[in-house]
Amino acid sequence: MRITELLRKQAIDLNVSAASKSEVIDYMTKLMERAGNLNDREAYKKGVLAREEEGTTGIGEGIAIPHSRGSAVKRAGLAAIVVKDGVDYESLDDEPVYLAFMIAAPEGGGNVHLEALARLSTMLMDEDFKNSLIKAASPEQFLQLIDNKENELDGIAVEKKREAAETTYRVLAITACPTGIAHTFMAAESLDKKGKELGIPVKVETQGADGAKNVLTAEDIKAAECIIIAADKNVDLARFHGKPVIITKVADGIHKAQELIERAVSGQVPVYHHDGSAAVSQDAGESESIGRKIYKNLMNGVSHMLPFVIGGGILIALAFLFDDYSLNPANFGKNTPLAAYLKTIGEYSFGMMLPVLSGYIAMSIADRPGLAVGFVAGLAAKAGSTFANPAGGDVNAGFLGALFAGFAAGYIILLLKKLTSKLPQSLNSIRPMIIYPVVGILTGAVVTTLVNPFMGMINDGLTGVLNSMNGSSKVLLGLVVAGMQSVDMGGPVNKTSYVFATSQLAEGNFEIMAAVMAGGMIPPLAIALCTTFFKNRFTQGERESGLVNYLLGLSFISEGAIPFAASDPLRVLPSCIAGSAVAGGLSMLFGCTLRAPHGGIFVLPTIGNPFAYAAAILIGSVAGCLILAVLKKPLKENEQDR
Repeated sequence: MRITELLRKQAIDLNVSAASKSEVIDYMTKLMERAGNLNDREAYKKGVLAREEEGTTGIGEGIAIPHSRGSAVKRAGLAAIVVKDGVDYESLDDEPVYLAFMIAAPEGGGNVHLEALARLSTMLMDEDFKNSLIKAASPEQFLQLIDNKENELDGIAVEKKREAAETTYRVLAITACPTGIAHTFMAAESLDKKGKELGIPVKVETQGADGAKNVLTAEDIKAAECIIIAADKNVDLARFHGKPVIITKVADGIHKAQELIERAVSGQVPVYHHDGSAAVSQDAGESESIGRKIYKNLMNGVSHMLPFVIGGGILIALAFLFDDYSLNPANFGKNTPLAAYLKTIGEYSFGMMLPVLSGYIAMSIADRPGLAVGFVAGLAAKAGSTFANPAGGDVNAGFLGALFAGFAAGYIILLLKKLTSKLPQSLNSIRPMIIYPVVGILTGAVVTTLVNPFMGMINDGLTGVLNSMNGSSKVLLGLVVAGMQSVDMGGPVNKTSYVFATSQLAEGNFEIMAAVMAGGMIPPLAIALCTTFFKNRFTQGERESGLVNYLLGLSFISEGAIPFAASDPLRVLPSCIAGSAVAGGLSMLFGCTLRAPHGGIFVLPTIGNPFAYAAAILIGSVAGCLILAVLKKPLKENEQDR
C-alpha cells in the first residue's frame, strides 16, 4: 500500500512545538483521530506508549516513527508532523527529532504497519528527501513530495524486476558439502563474486542444511552455456541432460572460481547425458575417478545421517544430564520421567543412523530405486544375524556392515537395471514397481545377512582394540584423530576422522568423539586468539574475520579457518594441526567422553569430565596460537591497515 493512500492532509502539521516525547505522541494521536482513523484514541495511545517501552521508535537522523496495532484502530492510517525546533525523543543516536510519522494498523489488518514502516524507512534513507519534507510549505506540498518519491521507488523496483527477468545467466552452478553449512555458501559467494568481476552472469543454487535456495529454473538451464557442480556429495543431474556440465570439489568452487567459470564459457566442456553415454567433465576434463565416486556416495549417506546422529546424540546426552544416578545406577538415563522420555526419543533418532546411511549411499549409486533397498539392507546390518555363527547370539555388523549394505544395495539395483534393460517396452513399468523393490530388497537383505558375520568380526576386533587401549596408546589415538580435523578442515581427511568417531558412538566408545570435536574446534579458536593477541601479524580485514572465528570455533565449525589457511597454508595448517593434536591428546589423557557428535562448547555440560575438556580445548587453542605467532612474521604498518 502506498504512503499517500494512508496519509491525509488533516493528519499533517508542519509547525509543531513540543517539549517532550510524550507531547509528540499525544499530539499525533489527536491528528490520527482527526483523520477518522481511530475508534478509541486513549486505547490507541496506550498501544503506542507500550511499543515505546519495548524500545524507542526514534530511529535516528532526526526521525521518529511511533506505531501501534489493535482494535482501537478503525482503519489503517498515518499522521505526520514537523517539529520546528526539534524535540528530545530518546532516539537511538540521542539527536533531536524534527520529522515524525505515526502509523496506525487495525486488528487483523495483516502486516500493513510493517509494510508502511519498511517503505517509510527506505524513503527516509534519502537525506535530500527527508530535508525536503522538513522544509515543506504546506500539507499539499508534503504529500506531493511523498508521491514523487514513491513513484521513483516504484520505477526502480520495476526496473530491477525487469532486469532480473531479462538476465540470461551464462553459467549456472550448484554448491553442496556434506554438512551443508560453511563450504556450501563460501563456494557460492566465491563463484558469484568472481562472475561479476569477469562480467559473466552466474546463478548459484545452494543445497545447504536448510534445503535448496536460489533454485535453478528450467528457463535458467535452457539458456545457460554450462553448469558447474561444485559438490562433495551426490547431486541429482537428471535436469542437466544435454547440457555441458563440470563436476568438481566444493573446495574448487572456493579457491578456483575464476578457472571454473572461464572453463565453463570456453566451449570445451563435454555434454552430460543422464543415461551415462558420455562422461561428465571433471576438474581436469577427465571422467570421475572410482575413488572420488566412492567418496561422494559415502558422503551422501553421511550428510543425510548426521541430523539423526546429532539430534539423537544430544538428546541422549541431555537425558543423562537431567537424570539422578543414585535412584538406580543400572538404569541411569531413564530413572526420571524427563530423562526417560529424552533418552527414548534420542534412541529412536540414533537408531535411524545405520539404515539412513545405507539408504542414501544406495540412492547416490542407483538413484531413487536404490533408496528402499538400502534402507532394508541397513536394517539387516543393524539387526545382525545368527546365520553362520555357531556360537549363537547376534552378530554386531555395526557401522561397517551398514557401509557395505549401502554399497551392495546400490550396485544390486544397477545390476538389475542392466539385466532388465532388454525387457519389452510394454513391461518397462514393472521394473520400478515390482522388480527393483521386491528382488532388490530380498537380494540386498540376503547379501547383507551373509556378510554380517565377517563384518561383525572386523567390527568387534576394532572395538576390542580400541577398548583395550590405555595410557600412551590412547593419547596417541587422540593426537591422530584430532590432528586429522585440521588437515583439510571439512575435506575428506577431516570427514574420515569425524565419520570414524561417529561410528564408534554406536559401539559405546565416547572418548574418540570427544577428542575429534576438540580437534575440530581448535583451528578457528587458535586463529581468533592469534588475531587478538598478535595483531601485527594480520591485516585489518583478517583481524575482523578473526573475531567471528571465536563463535565458529566454540560451535565446532572448523571451516572458519579456511580463508586463513588458503592464504597462508604453510604456516596456518601446521599450527592448527599441532594445536588440534594437543587438544585431542589431552582429551584422551583426561578421559573425557562425549555422547553428542556436535554442539561444541554448548554441549559442555553433557561431556564427561567437562572442566578437563574445557582445559584441553584452551591449551590446544593457545598452543596453535603461539605456533602460528612464531611462524608468521609481523607485517609492515602499511600492510596491517589493508
